[in-house]
Amino acid sequence: MHVYFLGIAGAGVSALASVLASEGHTVSGSDDGVFPPVSTYLSRMGIPYHVGFDPAQIPAAIDVAIVGSSAKLDLGDNPELQELIARGVPRYSFAEFLGVHTAARENIVVAGSFGKSSLTALITFLMRQANRDPGYFIGAIPLDLEATGHWGRDPAFVIEGDEYIVSGEDRRSKFLLYHPAQVLISSIVHDHVNVFPTMAAYETPFAELLTLLPKDNLLVCAQGYEPIQRLTAGRKVVWYGLGDGADYRAHNIQVGETTAFDLATPSGEVIPLSTQLLGLHNIENIAGAAALLLERGDIDPFELRAAVPRFRGVARRLDKKTTVSRVPAYEGFGSSYEKARSAIEAIALHFPSRPAVVVFEPHTFSWRDREALAWYDTVFQGVSRVLLLPPPGHGAASHQQLSQDEILQRIRAAGVSADAIQGGDDVLADLQGSLTGDEVVLLLSSGPLAGLAESAPAMLDARFGG
Repeated sequence: MHVYFLGIAGAGVSALASVLASEGHTVSGSDDGVFPPVSTYLSRMGIPYHVGFDPAQIPAAIDVAIVGSSAKLDLGDNPELQELIARGVPRYSFAEFLGVHTAARENIVVAGSFGKSSLTALITFLMRQANRDPGYFIGAIPLDLEATGHWGRDPAFVIEGDEYIVSGEDRRSKFLLYHPAQVLISSIVHDHVNVFPTMAAYETPFAELLTLLPKDNLLVCAQGYEPIQRLTAGRKVVWYGLGDGADYRAHNIQVGETTAFDLATPSGEVIPLSTQLLGLHNIENIAGAAALLLERGDIDPFELRAAVPRFRGVARRLDKKTTVSRVPAYEGFGSSYEKARSAIEAIALHFPSRPAVVVFEPHTFSWRDREALAWYDTVFQGVSRVLLLPPPGHGAASHQQLSQDEILQRIRAAGVSADAIQGGDDVLADLQGSLTGDEVVLLLSSGPLAGLAESAPAMLDARFGG
């Protein structure tokens, strides 16, 4: 089967391409505005694509087309889409096709406002360390797995389940298409305000997901979220977290370059674990993955203890980008308030005496929407300085777009030092001249960030290395 991907550089679309390629299918595609890490990933995987939308580049023989939903595709008059329609090629969104393609598998759906990518990667990594070969689909690039998607030989298929809508025409949440056999919910906090304007609207798809899960099937949930407690009332839940009362509880946490903690299980066993991942949210993620896999019987405590320290995480989820600089730089995925706060809090936890400098790009619709302007009142709490890049223009007409100056003034009004920066070269020049050597830098965006994930660490290694 030859599957053509229109918009192949999306995180989910490229992961589905990886799943199909691992099965032996032929995959190819196109996109515009391709940037790392996905562009680098596609090249490494040998998945061919062309930049731009040229109908002449579409292969002659295509069995199925997957059409991405990114705003930059401008699907109304996209010439490649028009060519696919004219040819009569069957077309799917990636979520539709993933749901159909995995319908016969034992799907483990990992859902939640944040933590999905890290948890899906961690669960998959731990299963593989225990000599399992699950299928998996991850909307980010794991540092310890060769691909973002893989078909696998085991019945289990681990899916990062996104609550965001399938497309502008299909308003269903993606995870409602994935036929869940088991579910893990990491968090529920209001997000994606451009499509879920109220908390009630945001909670609705999670409630629908729970109705799709058979009543007696495994449901694993983070304990510390009132909406999860409310939506799961009356169901049997395996709870995990950092607080008292969870079935799987991380405690005795000793934060350091390597963080050590104990995991208490429902049987009373205490499993000592360690990790080099930053932040308490990653400790909670480890507890959640362990709860799921121990309940399933996929891993034993000895295997868990050996495997957890080897997990390095997911690209753009607080992975260290510098190598020799005494000013370390980490990249965080700042697509929402909670994700940005968890990254900032992790930096503060592990580097309490260092001034934190955040380079921030308000890339997602949520950060650019006037309805979320209040996020800027507290999101950078504890940060020494913010370098603010301009919000991108794609999709600006679909919501109440904020200007760079409006965002800047709101950050400053919250008492945080902030400056507007227009491009990557300007950021590099600013950091070169302003850093003294005792800071820590956090690169925070869900977009291209002007290439700074590559250029800034290289500059810091050259300026502060040795």
